[in-house]
Amino acid sequence: MKQATLKEIAETLKISVSTVSKALKDYPDVSKKTKRLVKETAELMNYKPNAFAVNLRTKESKTIGLIIPEVVHHFFSSVIKGIIAQAEKKGYLVIILQSNESYELEKKQLDLLLSKRVDGILISLANGSADFKHLNDIISQEVPLVMFDKIAKIVNCSKVIINDRKAAYTATKHLIDSGCKRIAHFRGPLLPQNSIDRFLGYKTALTDHNISYDPSLVYILEDMSFDEGAHFAKQLRKDHIDVDGIFINTDLVAIGAISEFNKCGLKVPDDISIVGFSNWFMASVISPSLTTINQPGYLMGKTAFKQLYKEIRKLKKNNEVTPKIIELETELVIRESTR
Repeated sequence: MKQATLKEIAETLKISVSTVSKALKDYPDVSKKTKRLVKETAELMNYKPNAFAVNLRTKESKTIGLIIPEVVHHFFSSVIKGIIAQAEKKGYLVIILQSNESYELEKKQLDLLLSKRVDGILISLANGSADFKHLNDIISQEVPLVMFDKIAKIVNCSKVIINDRKAAYTATKHLIDSGCKRIAHFRGPLLPQNSIDRFLGYKTALTDHNISYDPSLVYILEDMSFDEGAHFAKQLRKDHIDVDGIFINTDLVAIGAISEFNKCGLKVPDDISIVGFSNWFMASVISPSLTTINQPGYLMGKTAFKQLYKEIRKLKKNNEVTPKIIELETELVIRESTR
């Protein structure tokens, strides 16, 4: 059945269009009997409010934009679930876009979301994002913007983060405390802030425990994939046979490394210990199971939406928005890949 209009409902009930409209909105000057009749008829005739007209009247689209580097990444899938769960409670639709780690695509997607008149935007930056004019343009147009996970410190907006440097320090210290002396690091690309901070946490932990930093033990990955983990594990054994521990930037890469070591007969953790990052569900089922840093993706998504919603409501009331930095806690989950 096609959707009915207010006029068609009014003609069916032989009342005015304005009475139908008021009844559907529960105006007090319409009787309960009329309201019930109008609502029952509207349901029978498949009436749906005109969202565009409602948006024009309220100056709200009840939609937000979400830009993430990868939809299929386990961490970001958890973030999405947290955002959607919270958005549904407030009656918001989430438009999800994937930047594929492309700065140019990220810019186009922000323009698209603005053209759709979204009420606010959540974003985790692409690895290639180095110029932040496109983000400052959003802020200058008074569209609420909240960053999470991969952020730009110099952009003046709210951010939901973890302390990547502290978490990486904890991971590296665990390797040191378990007896590792030569610790390598599989890091992400040079640009993202979280990749930088995890590297700095690793480096500081070494120097704080009187272990000389050796740049040749740091391997820069681009795709952060299972295959890269396997490839660099093989390369590490060729370059540095004496390495007895690795701190790896993300669990997917760490699982690739464990798979390669299992294949070549190297025993984890007897020969080499490994700590990952994020606590993907596969970390607990691979053999040996992976020691890792638990990164609260679902909570990060919920928290990011809550902050965005607060800012949307404040701007609607013409109140000033003060950007906040919200830091979530992480924890080390010890499993079988470390001694």
